[in-house]
Amino acid sequence: MFNIVLLEPEIPANTGNIGRTCVVTGSRLHLVGPLGFSLNDDHLRRAGLGYWHSLDVVTYASWDDFLERCGLVEGDARLHLLTKKARRTYAESTYRDGDFLVFGKESTGIDEGLLVRMPQRCERIPMLPDAASITDAGEWAARSGKARDHVALAQDVCGNFVDPDDYRISALNLSNAAAIVLYEALRQTGFEGM
Repeated sequence: MFNIVLLEPEIPANTGNIGRTCVVTGSRLHLVGPLGFSLNDDHLRRAGLGYWHSLDVVTYASWDDFLERCGLVEGDARLHLLTKKARRTYAESTYRDGDFLVFGKESTGIDEGLLVRMPQRCERIPMLPDAASITDAGEWAARSGKARDHVALAQDVCGNFVDPDDYRISALNLSNAAAIVLYEALRQTGFEGM
């Protein structure tokens, strides 16, 4: 069984879609709070359709609560932190039954302090740079107020994070990203039971 971990998810429809993907793949969904919505949210249930009652889902108050209850420590080889700031791609990673695929909240991704503590666990899905994919990339960058003094970039000593000049605003939808990486993990393990 694979584990999808959503850190502080904000959009109920994304969580519902990911929940549906977890049901049809036999994966467990871990929701690490604080959540940006109620688990009784109509949008969440609508996206999960009739699958939600079949979902193996566990909620946690915080990252530390998640680690403790799952018997993990930071840096554990079973953790795969998906971030657009990683140098290594998800396709270069090896996945094993029981691994945890960790995704950050829609607005900001995984907290950079966490990425800095576990750079060897960071992976990304390749995407075109903003300049090649967004016609008004410069305006988006200016509106976002993204500064170059990110914790991860300032403390990068291991080469796992992308060049600061290649910082990206654009990214895949969270539910699409989760499905892409989960299906690679399933492929690597032979789609057992499917």
